[in-house]
Amino acid sequence: MSRWWRALLPALLALSCGACATMSQAQREHATRIAVSARSAELDCAAADHCAQDSPLHALGEKALLASGPDDPRHYALILDRGPQALLARINLLRSAQAKIDLQTYIFDEDDAGRLVLDELLAAARRGVQVRVLVDQLSAMENVDTLAALAGAHANFEIRIYNPVLNRARINYPQYLVAGICCFRRLNQRMHNKLLLVDDEVGITGGRNYQDDYYDWDPEYNFRDRDLLVAGPVAREMGANFEAFWNAFRTKPVEQLGDVGRRLLRTGVPDLPPPQYTQPQRAQAMSRDASDPALIERELVAQAIPVGAVQFIADLPQKHRRDPVRAEAAAQATPGLNHLISSAQQEVLLQTPYLVLSGPAQQMFESLQERPSPPDVIISTNSLASTDSFITYALSHKYKRRYLRDFGFQIYELKPFPETVPVDLAATGAVLPDASLTLAGQQAMPATTRAMPPAGAGNDDNDNSDSRGTPMQREFFAGRYFGNDAHQPVPLKHAGVRIGMHAKSMVIDNRIGVVGTHNFDPRSDHYNTESAVVIEDEAFAQALAASIRNDIAPENSWVIARRPKPPVFSGLEYSLAKISEHLPIFDLWPVSYAVSYDFKPGPQCMLPLPPDDPQFSQCYEPVGAYPEVDIGLKRISTRIFTAFGAGLAPIL
Repeated sequence: MSRWWRALLPALLALSCGACATMSQAQREHATRIAVSARSAELDCAAADHCAQDSPLHALGEKALLASGPDDPRHYALILDRGPQALLARINLLRSAQAKIDLQTYIFDEDDAGRLVLDELLAAARRGVQVRVLVDQLSAMENVDTLAALAGAHANFEIRIYNPVLNRARINYPQYLVAGICCFRRLNQRMHNKLLLVDDEVGITGGRNYQDDYYDWDPEYNFRDRDLLVAGPVAREMGANFEAFWNAFRTKPVEQLGDVGRRLLRTGVPDLPPPQYTQPQRAQAMSRDASDPALIERELVAQAIPVGAVQFIADLPQKHRRDPVRAEAAAQATPGLNHLISSAQQEVLLQTPYLVLSGPAQQMFESLQERPSPPDVIISTNSLASTDSFITYALSHKYKRRYLRDFGFQIYELKPFPETVPVDLAATGAVLPDASLTLAGQQAMPATTRAMPPAGAGNDDNDNSDSRGTPMQREFFAGRYFGNDAHQPVPLKHAGVRIGMHAKSMVIDNRIGVVGTHNFDPRSDHYNTESAVVIEDEAFAQALAASIRNDIAPENSWVIARRPKPPVFSGLEYSLAKISEHLPIFDLWPVSYAVSYDFKPGPQCMLPLPPDDPQFSQCYEPVGAYPEVDIGLKRISTRIFTAFGAGLAPIL
C-alpha cells in the first residue's frame, strides 16, 4: 500500500466519524467547570509586586515611559540576533513581571526550550501574575494531556487556541487532510504573530517561536533568526493588538475544544508531568544566568539602542473575515511594509527565508526597477542546502531570471554551515568528531551522510516521535500536504549542525529598520496574520543593516548570478527559458538561468563585489545551482515543483 493510501484511509475514517469530535454545549460547559474548579488560587508570594525579580531589561521600559512625553515618545530597541540570548531575555523578563504576561505564538513545542518557558509562565502565575497564552492551533503543544493539564493549572493562568478547525486543539496528519477537504480556506488562515509582552512595558517580537531550533538548542538543524525587544509606550499598542486576538471570534479556551474537553470529562484534569530535559545542565545554566543582573546588563542591556518613535504595524483577526471590506481594513502589515519599500530611494536590504513573491509585490519591485535611478535591492535568503522548505525553494528557483534581470535583485543565499553568523554551535549539544574539522567547525563526511542526528535518535524514517518533523510542528505550511518528507532538509555532502535562515527583517535607505514576522510572501499577504516593528532611526537601522550584511558576507552566503553563457545559441536558450518561465503552471526548461557563485579572494580580489561589477567573473567561481547538496532524488522532486508548483504559491 502506498504512503498516500496509508494517509488517506485514516483520513476517510476520521471524516466518517467526524461528529464524534464535537461536544454539545452542555458538555463544553461541564468541561469548563471541571477545569475552573481544578485551578488553584494559592499564591507563592504575598508581596504587592508579586515577588518580581529585579531586571535591568524591565527597567528599560520604566525608564522609557518616564522619559516620554505626549508628543515625544522614547523607546529602547534591542536586536536579539543570538538564540541563547533571545531565550535568556525571555526568561529574565518573565521573572520580572509584576502584573501581567501576554504570550502569542505560532509554535509552542514541548522540547527543552518550550518547557523551560512554560515552567516560568506557571511560576509567574503562582506568584500572582496574570498569564495569558495564545497559540495557533496547527502548532500548539503536541500532547492533549499537556493542554488538559494547563486548562486547570492555576487561576492566574489561561491558555487559548486560535482558529481550531475541526473543533480540536490538536489535529494529526489524517485530520489535516480532512480539514483541507472540508474547510480549505479556514485551515489556511493562521495566526503567525509572535509577541511576548510584560506589564505593557516591554515586548519582544520577531521570527522566533518556542522550539529548540529557534534558540540554537537543536543538535541537527537550527535557525538563524532575529527578534526585537522594544521597551516604551509602543508596548501598549502591542497589548491592544494582543487583546483583539485574545477576544477574537476564532479564539477558543482550550478546555472547550473537543479533544481536550473530552479528556477532562473522562478523567478530570491530569497532572503536568515534571520536565524531562534532554540537556538538563543547559536548562539549569540558562535558568541561573537569567537571575544574574550583571550578566543581563552586560550581554543585553548594554546593546540596547535609545530611539524615539516606534511604529507597530499588525494585522487584526478580522483579516480572516469573509467580508472583503472588513478583511482588507484589518490587513495592516502588508500595505505598511509595501509602502516602506516603495519609499526607498537608495537601497532596500531585505531578509526573508522564502523568496516567493506575490503578484502585487512583483509589480512593486518591477516599478522600482523602472525608475530613472532605481534603488539597489539586496536580498538575503535560504539556499537549497540551508532551507527547511525545499518545495518553496523549488518554486523560487523558477523565478530566478525574473528576480535578477527584471527586478534587479542582488540575491545572497545562506550556506548550510556559515562561518560567522550569530549561531552558538556549543549550545546545540551536538557531538562533533574531533578530526579534520572543516567548514567552520563542521566535520567532513562522505557525500551520502546526512547531518548527524540527535544523540539517542532512532533510525526509523517513519518514526514521528520527533516533533520537529511532524506535520504540525513546522512553519512551512504547504508541505504538510505532501507528508513528513517535505519537512526534511535535503541531504548534504558534509555532516554537521545545519543552519537555516528564518529572520524577517528589512532596512530602507540605511535609516528605517524593520523586524517582524512577515515573510514577504503570498501567504503572509493573504492568509496569515502578521506584525512588524518599524523604527526610523539611523543608529538602529545601521545596526540592523550590519547584522544582515554579515549574513551575506562570502563566508556565510553564496551570491546568485547568471550562469556563464554557453558558447553557442545563448540568445535562443534565453528566449526559450523566458517563455517557459512565464507559463502559468509549467516550467519545463531544464537549464537554470542562474547559479551560485563563491568568492575567491586574491591580490586582485580583496573585497566582495556585486554581480554587476565588471570584475565579478574574475573574483567569483560558479559552484552550481545547488551547491553543497547531495541532491540525489531531490533533483527530480525539485524540478517537479519548479515545473508544476506555481499554483501552490498562494499557500506556501
